[in-house]
Amino acid sequence: MDSDIEEMKRRISELESINDQLTAELRYLDDLLKEVGFEEGLSTLKYAAIELIEEDREEGGL
Repeated sequence: MDSDIEEMKRRISELESINDQLTAELRYLDDLLKEVGFEEGLSTLKYAAIELIEEDREEGGL
């Protein structure tokens, strides 16, 4: 039982570390996108990507 709890604590620690790394990467990517002209960063990029996909579909590209 104690080993199960210790294993869960270890796994939680790993997941927290992964979450911290991914959060930092997303913030960095968001900042880079803002620097190159995507006014709201990732949100603006997602919106632009959706628009391009919809345009391609309308033109029969996808």
